[in-house]
Amino acid sequence: MARDELTAAFRDADADPEVRAVLFCAAGDRHFCAGAGLGPSSSPSTERRPGDIARMLANGWQRLVASILDCEKPVVAAVTGTAAGAGTSLVLASDLVVMSERAKLIEPFVQRGILPDSGAIHLLTRIVGLRRATELLMLGEPVDAARAEQLGMVNRVVAPDAVRDTALELARRLAAGPTVMLALTKRLLAVSSESGRDRAFEQEAWAQEIVSTTEDLQEGLRAFAERRSPVFKGR
Repeated sequence: MARDELTAAFRDADADPEVRAVLFCAAGDRHFCAGAGLGPSSSPSTERRPGDIARMLANGWQRLVASILDCEKPVVAAVTGTAAGAGTSLVLASDLVVMSERAKLIEPFVQRGILPDSGAIHLLTRIVGLRRATELLMLGEPVDAARAEQLGMVNRVVAPDAVRDTALELARRLAAGPTVMLALTKRLLAVSSESGRDRAFEQEAWAQEIVSTTEDLQEGLRAFAERRSPVFKGR
């Protein structure tokens, strides 16, 4: 699926009330996503107008990454192969990540003399912290699955033939959950990592106000009182 088609797919999933979780995986096992193509067209050109690169990035890879971050539905990535450059940003933008023990994440920008883009600096700093983000982006060394898990870049590392099944099980668990609460939790996690305490607390209070009106909350309370598993409807 092409980049812009993928952006549209995430936006459609976000808008569709029947979609309760998203499983994000590649068609093959060798690569999850190799990132943006590089070639002669990527080199400087005298015909380029000021702002062309910024517009291209904003309307391309940044828009795709944003469509994952902004999707209200939980996104579970099944990483069976290597993710490089913008591909790594797609992994980092996902809510939960299951990775093959043979897969790798690579931020190769420094080897090409390219500024890290596709949200790489923002996402890495948020997830692994400033010191580790500096190392990954300035050295550009591949990160194997074990280290990715250690750094908090992925949630589960499993055998190659178990990646999709494990990710699908997580997606099903999320889809069976209280989706309004999950959507607001996703939003609050973003707010908390990008703003100060006052705004985070304010957003949390209003989100709880919204959740308090849902049928799923009432079902959760009834199930607790009746000592049974809740059956959430996403309302």
